[in-house]
Amino acid sequence: MNDAKYGVLLVNLGTPDAPTTAAVRRYLAQFLSDPRVVDTSPWIWKPILHGVILPFRSPKVAKLYQQVWMSEGSPLLVYSRAQQRALAQRLPNIPVELGMCYGNPSLNEGVTNLLQQGVEKIILLPLYPQYSCSTSAAVFDGVSHIFKTMRTIPSLHFIRSYADHPLYINALVSSIENSFKQHGKPDRLVLSFHGIPERFIKTGDIYYDECCLTTEKLKAQLDYPAEKVMLTFQSRFGREPWLSPYTDKTMEKLGSEGVEHVQVVCPGFSSDCLETLEEINEQNREFFIHGGGKQYEYIPALNDNSAHIDLLEAIIRGICKK
Repeated sequence: MNDAKYGVLLVNLGTPDAPTTAAVRRYLAQFLSDPRVVDTSPWIWKPILHGVILPFRSPKVAKLYQQVWMSEGSPLLVYSRAQQRALAQRLPNIPVELGMCYGNPSLNEGVTNLLQQGVEKIILLPLYPQYSCSTSAAVFDGVSHIFKTMRTIPSLHFIRSYADHPLYINALVSSIENSFKQHGKPDRLVLSFHGIPERFIKTGDIYYDECCLTTEKLKAQLDYPAEKVMLTFQSRFGREPWLSPYTDKTMEKLGSEGVEHVQVVCPGFSSDCLETLEEINEQNREFFIHGGGKQYEYIPALNDNSAHIDLLEAIIRGICKK
């Protein structure tokens, strides 16, 4: 291993500090002000965001957070902290810190904590298996902004994505097969990824290709008919076309077509959060059952299970050996 001291910054999207309207509003204001997320001209977007979106959306989203909030806090933060602790145990000589792109703990807090421990090389690991300009690139922007104020900056190794890493695919396969053993094999296995506007793909984002790559790798390794595996996209926002097919519309359609049993996994989410626990496990379950389906299971995110930590450890050790 190189003599220069390494440190790891795990990064996830972020979460409100509390399931309240005020906290959600602060979080959404920061999130939706990032031009990587919403690239509309600020002169047009800011009045809409602060005058329409935040006043109406914040109370609704706060109520959704209240349904999934854990005693220790937001699910995304709870699971991200568990991942940080588990990885730190595997890497006793390498500091591991956590930062959120939006909200707390901030990226600045994570970087500062690493530098205070004498780190000279930062391995920046966004917990997004598939690259997108709206997620992975936003992390890079955020950390780069922090470095602008420093006289001496650390070396940086940025993990762009790990969509087809063998240990990532193995971890997902194991999780899915465990669900099959517990609940039986479903009529359809739905892989639901977070959506982004189609326009992003048309202007160069590789996200769709990476989602397809993960899907094809899973199809090849699962003991399950490839033709019964479906790729869908969730969590669309606004009126412009987003990547499709949409998860919610798919669930409505499957139920009405006589499909009785589905299982859903969200490979793009490293940690369970509002979008998996409420949107997928609750809303889409209702869409499927109301449409005529009978049995619905959500397969949890990899969170801090050992196979997931194996993956993160392998990524870090692979860099440190170079």
